[in-house]
Amino acid sequence: MTIEIILELIGYLGSLLVIVSMLMTSVVKLRFFNTVGSVIFCGYALAIHSYPTAAMQVCLIVINIVNLYKLNNIEKEYSAIDLNSDDSFLSHYLSAYSEDIKKYFPDFTGAESKDLILLITCEESPAGLFIAKAEGNGQYNAKLDYTTPAYRDCSAGKYLYNHLKQYGIKSVITETKIPAHERYLKKMGFKPKRITGDKNDSPNYYMQFEKKFL
Repeated sequence: MTIEIILELIGYLGSLLVIVSMLMTSVVKLRFFNTVGSVIFCGYALAIHSYPTAAMQVCLIVINIVNLYKLNNIEKEYSAIDLNSDDSFLSHYLSAYSEDIKKYFPDFTGAESKDLILLITCEESPAGLFIAKAEGNGQYNAKLDYTTPAYRDCSAGKYLYNHLKQYGIKSVITETKIPAHERYLKKMGFKPKRITGDKNDSPNYYMQFEKKFL
């Protein structure tokens, strides 16, 4: 394989990462992959002596780094709003994000009148929705813990579970068969509790998690 072919492959890799970054729903992931792609493509541009292209990539790298710094270091102001199961905004929210909710909560069927329903907002913008059913003795079963794509840096989740302490909740349990949701739960301090079914039989496979509040 010649040097020219290797350089071409590097250029294609950089371009591919930039394109893939545009498909990311998370702003943080978008900026990160865009930066990596720009770094690779910048190296390619320098290698072929395309200095205007390299200069443009350097500008993109700087812009992405600045925005990543802001996203990770500027503290977001969250708040929680109690909703009722018949709230019109709740219906609108669930409808607007129905397809994305199904990806992470395929068995979610809706809220009931006795459920604890919290809308998490960030500077008046909807950031997430939490719906849980009381099981007695301070234990709640989380039916939905959804975060809108723009706020999937775990900050909304951290606020939520800190806020739940105000309700006298002793523990929250939930089940999932979605790997991405499982990773989120572990970041939120949930511990594996029980496995139902076999991973090879995905419709019947669930991992139960529990988070206890001291």
